[in-house]
Amino acid sequence: MKTSILIWIVRLTAAIILLQTLYFKFTAAEESVYIFSTLGIEPYGRIGSGIAELIAAILILIPRTTLLGAIMGAGVMLGAIFSHLFVLGIEVKNDGGELFTLAIITFLCCIALIFWNKSKIPNLFKLKL
Repeated sequence: MKTSILIWIVRLTAAIILLQTLYFKFTAAEESVYIFSTLGIEPYGRIGSGIAELIAAILILIPRTTLLGAIMGAGVMLGAIFSHLFVLGIEVKNDGGELFTLAIITFLCCIALIFWNKSKIPNLFKLKL
């Protein structure tokens, strides 16, 4: 029972962080435009990553697809983390490193979800027609 509650807390944490950033990406908030312009992928990278994060969050919340969503979320967050480390810097537009911290938290939640669902990995490759 305690493990089940912990898993749901981790699921919700990852999904909420992924979903709350969508407003800024889809409304072309100044900080989002700055980030993706600096990376040289504005507007397609901003919108594309927003769509990927939306799909990952939905998949994470559905118990049957949590593994797939966590893999997708971890991949997107790894891209965000590398962007911060190698291009943007930890702090973006005086945010105190908040975006970087949220990316780390989401990445760790996704890694935990992958670990807890690792027994389902072989089933990802089985087609059920």
